[in-house]
Amino acid sequence: MLKKQKAKPSAVKKARDAKSHSRAQRAVTKHATRQARLQYVPWHTIPLEDLNPLLQRQFVVGQEIMLARVLLKKGCIVPQHSHHNEQVTYVLDGALKFWIDGQVIVVHSGEVLCIPAHMPHKVEALEDTVDLDIFNPPRADWISKDDQYLRGGK
Repeated sequence: MLKKQKAKPSAVKKARDAKSHSRAQRAVTKHATRQARLQYVPWHTIPLEDLNPLLQRQFVVGQEIMLARVLLKKGCIVPQHSHHNEQVTYVLDGALKFWIDGQVIVVHSGEVLCIPAHMPHKVEALEDTVDLDIFNPPRADWISKDDQYLRGGK
């Protein structure tokens, strides 16, 4: 008799991530298809989305890229999370403290941090901060508002 082996947690997680990625990819593709055109979008025309009392955002979505303007009040915590999207964060004003890849990195105004896909990270606003986050592919969870980790308290 052959014994059925229990799937390793990493294999289960990979399968769950693959299913989630597939669902996210369909949402992005659906959204990108609608957006497959030249866009001129002044920030002041995009309503600020209140995610919690310390966090707001706006974003523009292209076919394969997303640009988000994120406003964090001092003390705002973005809990540890990861995503299949590559991320580039450019701090326009303020400072963000990242816990990432076993390091603590403070990114100040005028500085950039490149975060590879699937790398867990946590963020704290050390002062009122405005940053631009660029994602490839676009964040399907943000588009569908399925980003509860941002919508909690602090």
